Amino acid sequence: MTDFVATLIARPGNDAALGAALAVATDFAPDPWVTWLSEGEAVDVAFSTGDPTSANAAIAAAVADHPVDVVVQPAAHRRKKLLVADMDSTMIGQECIDELADYAGFKPQVAAITDRAMHGDIAFEPALHERASLLAGLSRDVIAEVIAERITPNPGAHTLVTTMRANGATAVLVSGGFTDFAEPIGEMIGFDVVRANRLNGEDGSLDGTVALPVVGPDAKRLALLEEAERLEVAHEDTLAVGDGANDIAMVSAAGLGVAYHAKPKLADVADARIDHADLTALLYLQGYRRDEFVT
Repeated sequence: MTDFVATLIARPGNDAALGAALAVATDFAPDPWVTWLSEGEAVDVAFSTGDPTSANAAIAAAVADHPVDVVVQPAAHRRKKLLVADMDSTMIGQECIDELADYAGFKPQVAAITDRAMHGDIAFEPALHERASLLAGLSRDVIAEVIAERITPNPGAHTLVTTMRANGATAVLVSGGFTDFAEPIGEMIGFDVVRANRLNGEDGSLDGTVALPVVGPDAKRLALLEEAERLEVAHEDTLAVGDGANDIAMVSAAGLGVAYHAKPKLADVADARIDHADLTALLYLQGYRRDEFVT
């Protein structure tokens, strides 16, 4: 019986770097069990003895200059039953409020505030209200244009959600952004549940305010806990992923918390960090093989 497993995931086309990482991993402890999840892309190295923290540090140091992600975790409870994911810059490649602000002529101002909030340099809620205020008077119809013309799911987003749902998991999208974006995007990618903020307005125009209470960092954490309780999913069977400082509470509360191409404050505290691979890495972390992916 294995105690922990190291998963090594390379950006496609980096077989040599993955081989170097594998060599370090297999030298770390006696009798490692190697399982290829995708030839030349992802491999599991399971150990019956050893220290996970030391293994992670040793393997990560060996590939520090190469596009290979390394995650060491307990071998038990890898297949998760609940996925809770951030939206902007995690499941999609954009920040929706920044793109919407472009239509109002305020993108540079809004994007600067967004960047500071995601880095944790300013508090999330006042930053949200400040950005929303700049959208006053904008037609709500513009949101559909933004989604159609500017919003794209990140690579692997649909495969991650579809594969987990096909294997009995529930997928929840929790965004500090807005339902006008999150609901259609959640449907597009395949989420079961969507939680986000609501933009106020009348007669088809935004009034620059956000409905209370705000879905901020603590609300994201509570969404994870509440959905786990509702579904009777144990803590160790939950997975959360995000990219910004406002995801720290949610990611820290999960059985496996993942920082995806994340800002430093989140990357420093997450159980796992994916800096090079796409979102299918979260399937490899759960032990899925490439031929098990549902697309």
